[in-house]
Amino acid sequence: MTEQQGNGTGADTPQGGGTGHDEQIEALRRQVADLENRWRRAVADFDNLRKRVAGESARQRSDERAAVAARWLPVLDNLELALQHAAADPGRIVPGVQAVHEQALSVLADLGFPRRADLNVPFDPALHEAVATQPDADAVPGTVIHVVRPGYGGVERPLRPASVVVAERT
Repeated sequence: MTEQQGNGTGADTPQGGGTGHDEQIEALRRQVADLENRWRRAVADFDNLRKRVAGESARQRSDERAAVAARWLPVLDNLELALQHAAADPGRIVPGVQAVHEQALSVLADLGFPRRADLNVPFDPALHEAVATQPDADAVPGTVIHVVRPGYGGVERPLRPASVVVAERT
């Protein structure tokens, strides 16, 4: 064997010390240890970030629920007042309940879910749920002729579809 071929004993240099090769291996080991340390830190940082984002998201949801509930408190207060006055003068309860109804519709609209006017519009499966069909000589077939339960929200963000009766051919 020549000096440059080596004999597998670690004496790859003419001096037989192998220090260049050993230094290279040691440098690679340090590099691997450094990369492993950086990888572990990155994984730990990511886990901490995931936990922090989950906590912040839960707090935001809780804050939003509380804000929406607070918007409904005046409606509830007014319903309770109407019920208290119902025994005193039953004739005055209807206007009070109508006012509370308007207040509730206003809260929904302010939250981005207005009540839709679905009567006499073409049936749209994205906005309507057909509960029946009915022959109607005065209506165009496929038109909503009766709203059983109103729908709320818009096309891009519906809260609830309207339950409707749809005109059919006579």
